Formats: sequence, structure tokens, C-alpha cells
Amino acid sequence: MDEQAFKARGFGQTIGFGRRSALVVIDVIKGFTNPDLPLGADLSSQIVAINALIADFAARREPVFFTTVRYDEPDLSDAGIWPLKQGGLKTLAASGDGAELDPRLSLAAGERTLVKKYASSFFGTDLSSRLVAEGVDTLVITGCTTSGCVRATAVDSLQNGFRPIVVREAVGARSQPAHEQSLLDLQAKYADVVSLDAALMREMAGA
Repeated sequence: MDEQAFKARGFGQTIGFGRRSALVVIDVIKGFTNPDLPLGADLSSQIVAINALIADFAARREPVFFTTVRYDEPDLSDAGIWPLKQGGLKTLAASGDGAELDPRLSLAAGERTLVKKYASSFFGTDLSSRLVAEGVDTLVITGCTTSGCVRATAVDSLQNGFRPIVVREAVGARSQPAHEQSLLDLQAKYADVVSLDAALMREMAGA
């Protein structure tokens, strides 16, 4: 079923921006942005878009959160059974630098980084309570991967009562077909997928 067919059945309606937004930059870490590593891909253009959003949120004095995936146990026991499916998770062990934020990101003193073990930025973190404390009702979602941690975060954002806005140019994946299919499905059912310009202007989905 294509996008127009989804719309004809009532999918893909607009959630829109609320009163106050936060930006989450999901897992833009060395282990994911180095194409030579098992979990890596070239996300250079996405980082440029993310930095534009970071600057915009700083100007608006709205919160920015970064996430990373890091495993502190040498045997990856804090990853549960996930290593049975993804052997590349070993590159995110605390003993290496794979879990470090990509140095191309525009970081400032006091940036807030959440450490997670699984896909969603909400699962096992205090992101939800932080958003509530900041008076946030809208979560602008960037980072990687579109079909994994971005998707999981968008779904959990909706389920936790925060308006999920996924910025097309600011998310990426190892597989372009998986990336495009995930954006189609997110826009149909769970989030507003908007352009970078629309996110900067706080416009509605489809702009």
C-alpha cells in the first residue's frame, strides 16, 4: 500500500508541534558513524542537519538531549540477549570508544547525555521525567538508525504522550530501503515526518 492509499484510509494525519519542544539526538556515536565498523554508516549529511537543529534549539533556549548505547560489563551481560542477534554490539563496550559521541556534533558545556542499553531512548532511562520537568510536550527526533532506535523512540514518545516529530534529513540508517520504509510507516501511524526546513520553522508534517 502506498502513501496515498494510507491517507485514504485515515492514516498519516498531522499531530503537529505543541507548546514546547525538546530535541533528542539518538546514538550519533563513533560506533554508528564510522562506516568501517560493523554497526557503522556514513551519516555526514545527517550530522550537518542535526547541528543546525542544535543551534536552533539553543537559540530558543529549549532542551537538547543526546543518547548513546554503552555496555559496561565485559561480557555484555548488561545487553541481555541482544548480542545473540547483533554481534556488532561488542563495539559499544565501555572499554572502547564506540559509545563516544561523534566529535563532529556541536556540543556545549552542560549537554545532557543519556546512556541506554536498548533501542528506545525512553527504555531504562529518565528521559520521560526530564521532559515533564522541562514542560516539554513535543519531541523532535534525530539520529540513527531510522529503522531501529529512531523508530523505537518515536513509538515510545507517542505512547508516553509526547508529540513525536522525526526530521527526515536528520535521521539515517545502514540500509536506504529500510530507512525509507521506516519513514513511510512512522508518518502513517506514529509520528510527523517533516523536512529540516519545516522543523526549523516549526511547520506541520508534509512541509
